[in-house]
Amino acid sequence: MLLKGVGGFYTALLPSGEELTASARGKFRHERITPVCGDHVLLERQQEGLAALVEILPRKNLLLRPQVANIDQLVVVLSASAPKPDLLLCDKLLLQALPLGIEPLIAVNKCDEGDSAAVEEIFSEYGPHFHTLALSARTGENAPALSDALAGRVSCFAGQSAVGKSSLLNTLLPALQLPVGTLARRTERGRHTTRTAELWPYRGGAVLDTPGFSLLELSEIDQETLDRAYREFGDAPSRCRFAGCTHRAEPDCAVKELLAQGTLSRGRYGRYVELCTAFEEMRKNRYN
Repeated sequence: MLLKGVGGFYTALLPSGEELTASARGKFRHERITPVCGDHVLLERQQEGLAALVEILPRKNLLLRPQVANIDQLVVVLSASAPKPDLLLCDKLLLQALPLGIEPLIAVNKCDEGDSAAVEEIFSEYGPHFHTLALSARTGENAPALSDALAGRVSCFAGQSAVGKSSLLNTLLPALQLPVGTLARRTERGRHTTRTAELWPYRGGAVLDTPGFSLLELSEIDQETLDRAYREFGDAPSRCRFAGCTHRAEPDCAVKELLAQGTLSRGRYGRYVELCTAFEEMRKNRYN
């Protein structure tokens, strides 16, 4: 597995735990194929500590931001205090992960200083359907539970800047000493600290910090894929009166019945409508 790449040279982790420096053969450049972090590859040893990268094995998934392959788990980090949790970004990240077969973990950091009502809201919206943890990088709260959730998996940490992604990783892997961002006073937005994609081996798997961002542009998602990504919908879409129901204005909609019954979070539903409308606009503008 490739841990990182810098200037055409890649650090590869062997099953034995040994790390090798590998250079990609010219065919990758000619075929415009770029090895990425997380790729499983075939190597040929050249001399001690050095190897040639000769083949990239089939990828089970590929994230473009950051560019990383073969991810098992997306750790969506939210802050219980500042910056204010961006739940629309969280929902976008879930929509990026789930169609690729990447299991989400919702990690609510800064619970030692946050508003308990905000934490309860996050848990009520996501807890019944996704693995959700209350954490504190400062106090170490629930660090063992996070460690166990990462064991044996390749996990990518994502979320806004300054929510504590690097701080959580430093808690688990103190030797990393990743730089930790701070909040800009006027906007309470985080300053980016992580610049490159790099995997670090951890308990039989690996972890990846990502550059913080506050905006994520999604590609168009069809209605069936969108329905599956909202686990709280269950089998309701199949019981809607109309095939391809968007669960907004259509009559006899089983998803809206869940909302009326109080079994579907109004916050999640409201953000669903916002995203569904955005995808509809994408379809309308596709041929413009």
